[in-house]
Amino acid sequence: MPVLEKNGLKVWQRRTQGESLMRWAAWLTGTAVFVYCWQQISESTTWFFVWDAPRIAEDIWSRATPPRWEYITQLGRPIWDTLNIATLGTLIALCLAVPVAFLAARNTTPSATFIRPIALLIIVSTRSINSLIWALLLIAVIGPGVLAGVVAIAIRSIGFCAKLIYEAIEEIDHTQVEAITATGASRWQVMAYGIVPQIAPAFAGVAVFRWDINIRESTVLGLVGAGGIGLQLSSSLNVLAWPQVSLILLVILAAVVLSEWVSAKVREAII
Repeated sequence: MPVLEKNGLKVWQRRTQGESLMRWAAWLTGTAVFVYCWQQISESTTWFFVWDAPRIAEDIWSRATPPRWEYITQLGRPIWDTLNIATLGTLIALCLAVPVAFLAARNTTPSATFIRPIALLIIVSTRSINSLIWALLLIAVIGPGVLAGVVAIAIRSIGFCAKLIYEAIEEIDHTQVEAITATGASRWQVMAYGIVPQIAPAFAGVAVFRWDINIRESTVLGLVGAGGIGLQLSSSLNVLAWPQVSLILLVILAAVVLSEWVSAKVREAII
């Protein structure tokens, strides 16, 4: 903390004059940017609809209640497809993410100069694009349906799983690896008996966590034609069948809560 001389006495100040000016300049710049962005948003916003939103929301709520409970008989297959999309997509992603993670980790990659950058590029590229965008691209390639949803979820999950797994690989206890290496074990034996047992809990946690996330993401893939209960939601929204929409939302909520409970129990058992 700076101490200044004043009339022969030492005066404590939290910041120097230069630091104070820098902070004020930063606040002034941030405020100016905020005001400019708010002005741009305001110019492109129809405020009449914003002020009228409470009335519209109340009208939709009155139309959506009570839910159309008899429609639930038509939601069994869509919600099953949604669970399959999430589960199969997660399994495929894990199968692809594990080798990518070993290639990306500094202590297991065959080449830190050539192979590791490629593995990191795969991780970044698959994580940077949302599953909805992947679904739109895949629908154009392989057509609409559950398969497009499964592949979209799988591609989106590769980077997420591989990143967490390769970080777990880099954080292992190297004493165990050195002990197994000293016995004359091969590279594959070192991985099987020195690395894999150490990252197994992290792998299981990542798998369950990503499956839980994919349940949520797969519920909306149907909005772009990738199958699942989102397709029923899109159809109901298109015909303004609000009682069906409210029922579908309740089913989605129940599925997400159930997946959260399952993932919590599994993580609790792992830990």
